[in-house]
Amino acid sequence: MSIFITGASGFVGGTVARRLLAADYSVRGLIRDASKAEPLKALGIEPVIGSLEDSSLLTREAQSSEGVIHAADSDHLVAIEALIEGLRSSDKPLLHTSGSSVIGDDAHGNRTSESIFDEDTPLIVEPVKQPRREIELRVLAAANEGVRAVVICPSNIYGSGTGLNPRSVQIPFLVDQARKDGVVHIVGLGVNRWSNVHIDDVAELYLLALQKAPAGAFYFVENGEASFGEIGESIAQRLKIAPVQSWTVVEAAERWGNVHAHYTFGSNSRVRAKRARRELGWTPLHTSALSWIEKDMPL
Repeated sequence: MSIFITGASGFVGGTVARRLLAADYSVRGLIRDASKAEPLKALGIEPVIGSLEDSSLLTREAQSSEGVIHAADSDHLVAIEALIEGLRSSDKPLLHTSGSSVIGDDAHGNRTSESIFDEDTPLIVEPVKQPRREIELRVLAAANEGVRAVVICPSNIYGSGTGLNPRSVQIPFLVDQARKDGVVHIVGLGVNRWSNVHIDDVAELYLLALQKAPAGAFYFVENGEASFGEIGESIAQRLKIAPVQSWTVVEAAERWGNVHAHYTFGSNSRVRAKRARRELGWTPLHTSALSWIEKDMPL
């Protein structure tokens, strides 16, 4: 079975591609940087050089594949429309990668939200995140156009990827900043909480969804949660540096930008992956981002 993956050189896309290869799928992967073609090929992934703006290329690849995994830009509507066009009336799978920041609040790091969302809970979406939610809904609507369309919505992903890019977003960013500054900075009090999930468990869910997910399915992806204060303390312990220091959201925005300050590190994003466990039989193996940071995170 041949699968086309966008973001094949990325953290999620590359790791998912490697998991599919181990399950005897063949994989064609979209990359923008031609210099990554040979390294990608060495992993067993057939490189397709292009971009998400190349709608005709995406449509052709979708048509000739037996399924598509979109693991690049979650907010790229043009790419989604091109992939849906290529899969329309085929009943082939389209797995779209979103992220649980879609239900993130603007807590400034100073409060723990009591709201915990699962697939049966009405979502509360801030205006700044509404465009992402609209893309999720567009993908799900493709189930009415003969596409086995599925949205996969991971929480804070940790662990080391097995593709060309081994690094996730949130925890490595804080580690890099801590090495630069000599201290781990958090937003506000750091009591805001995010659900977490290991990249190996994420890749396993993609495989199961490719094989079994029904059209129109939406899956949160998590196994455990932690506050950013706890994450910061674990990073400080691992790096053997000073305890965490707090920035206001304004101070964080001056250094990291508004999106990182308010939503990547200052929000709550608490979800439960009930449907994947119930419907796909997904059984994640990794339970603690804090333990991974303290014991297994590469230095």
